[in-house]
Amino acid sequence: MAQASLLAELQTRAAEGRPITVGLAGAGQMGTDIVVQTALMPGLKIGAISEIDLNAAFAATEMAGHEKGNVVEAGSAGAIEAAIAGGRIAVTDDLSALASAGNIDVVIDATGNPNIGAGFALQAIDHGKHIVMLNVEAEITIGRYLKQKAKDAGVVYSLAAGDEPACTMEIINFAKSLGFKIVCAGKGKNNPLNFDAVPADYEAEARRRNMNARMLVEFVDGSKTMIEMVAIANATGLVPDCPGMHGPAAGLDDLADVLCPQSAGGILSKEGCVDFSIGKGVAPGVFCIIEARHPRVLERLVDLKVGKGPYFTLYRPYHLTSLEVPLTAARAVVNNHADMEPLDRPVAEVAALAKRDLAAGEILGMIGESDYRGWAMTWTEASAEGAVPIGLAERASIIKPVRAGEMLTTANCRADASLAISRIRQELDAADGLTPIKAAG
Repeated sequence: MAQASLLAELQTRAAEGRPITVGLAGAGQMGTDIVVQTALMPGLKIGAISEIDLNAAFAATEMAGHEKGNVVEAGSAGAIEAAIAGGRIAVTDDLSALASAGNIDVVIDATGNPNIGAGFALQAIDHGKHIVMLNVEAEITIGRYLKQKAKDAGVVYSLAAGDEPACTMEIINFAKSLGFKIVCAGKGKNNPLNFDAVPADYEAEARRRNMNARMLVEFVDGSKTMIEMVAIANATGLVPDCPGMHGPAAGLDDLADVLCPQSAGGILSKEGCVDFSIGKGVAPGVFCIIEARHPRVLERLVDLKVGKGPYFTLYRPYHLTSLEVPLTAARAVVNNHADMEPLDRPVAEVAALAKRDLAAGEILGMIGESDYRGWAMTWTEASAEGAVPIGLAERASIIKPVRAGEMLTTANCRADASLAISRIRQELDAADGLTPIKAAG
């Protein structure tokens, strides 16, 4: 649906007093943004928020301008329904209650935790709700499973607008619609790259930026970039050209000269890749490198100062992260449309590399802490090496010593079998004819 048509529909809903009601899981930095932004939009409203820290949820609603008397604590699905029916916003610490409550059209997962997000998505789907995933970590681990479950239930499963994967997809789809060949697509990395980053070294910066230090480190150590590029890969068929990708220091002016085939003076061994740049002027934007083959089209692109050809950079200079997310929620309800969803079979994986020496018997922490970081690979390479997906690394057990920089594999690491996401991934691997990820338990 065109943006103008979506706006018209939302304006009509606002005028008629029947706004789309959104349920939100997580009121951290991203969740708070969503609460505030939704309050500024026509035809949408936050109906309920689930958050472990209830004070954070109440603070988000207050920041958005909602009166305190219109925000109430709700301990059950029924209480959530009653609050929404009475024109109030329900706040709960029970994700299951949010997933099962009526009077909610669409839910957004902003938890950032792969297992929690996956479980919440499945519950929401089971109760007939569209699900918008800001949780890219869960998406790259079992996204195709969630997509199929949503399809079977007749609801939408979608990654979120505003996040770099969906913003990049906009350009990719635009280029494909015009018949251009996609050479490479990706993003400019927003934070300086430091593979060895740990939260203790970023506490002060996190406070200045009103962020959680662990979340900041997930960006700095490259894990988030790897995760986002693999999400694009698994939605398009584009692949990392090499493990970890290239990540050149190419600026916007020379991006198309660098992220193009080696035969044309670039660094790619093939066309059809995902990658990122740490060069000046690319972040916070996203890009798509295209090839123009017809001389008339080449002439026009050069004339329009898109570049010198035959490779050109199509570029979106911004992504508004959580501020754009409500648009995906609206499109899911209004047009039964997913902004971005995975292919039926993945082409890439994010493996986990040890940040430090890990001893047998250690239980691993979360993404963005001090134990491991993400590393993008093709699906074939990761499968051949028995790589443990980064989405299964949390609470995994080290069974053989791992040196810093080495990959976590089924030979040295076992996922936590008590986690739903581990069991689902085992089923997917078995269906693919792969050796399932070993799990402890």
